[in-house]
Amino acid sequence: MNQDRVLAGVAVLGGVALGAADFALQKLLPYPWANLANSAAVWAVAAFALGYRVRGSAARAAVAATVLLVIAVPSYYLTAVLVQHDDLASVWGPASLLWMFFGVLAGILFGIAGRWTRLPNWRGYVGIGLPGAVLFAEAARLLRRDLAATAAIEAALGVLVIAAAGRTWRQRAVGLAVAVPLALLGYLGYQTGGMA
Repeated sequence: MNQDRVLAGVAVLGGVALGAADFALQKLLPYPWANLANSAAVWAVAAFALGYRVRGSAARAAVAATVLLVIAVPSYYLTAVLVQHDDLASVWGPASLLWMFFGVLAGILFGIAGRWTRLPNWRGYVGIGLPGAVLFAEAARLLRRDLAATAAIEAALGVLVIAAAGRTWRQRAVGLAVAVPLALLGYLGYQTGGMA
């Protein structure tokens, strides 16, 4: 029970920090780093990282990662209200609600993937490959939009996160191989959603 309270606190405070840091870093960092600060793929990797750290069930990891992302969205918009005097209604407006919905989907998917990395089967390889795949997919999208510098950073981060998630060279190699078709699916998802 105490572990659940700690996890809930980490998820809520992490969400507040993620949303506020995203907004602040967009304003403070130069290109291409500012683009990276507001990356949906980076948010997904944050959910993965929390799921990776969770002990217990995949469901527990999914809930924690979902709370992280859902809290991060209004935190982002509230920071915009405080810093640049945006309309307070943006905190619960349609864009915020849409991003919270995506946060639920990504939190479940990437929270579970983080937890799966410890499994010695195909799910473990998917878990290791998925955070790299989302970065690769977004990098391809950015290349198409002529944002090559940010795309290169995201591709490099994709390789690094796979290397960090895998515990052996075999896991890393298979995770990287799994990430390629997953990235293609992610890129097609971006195109289907009109975001490519």
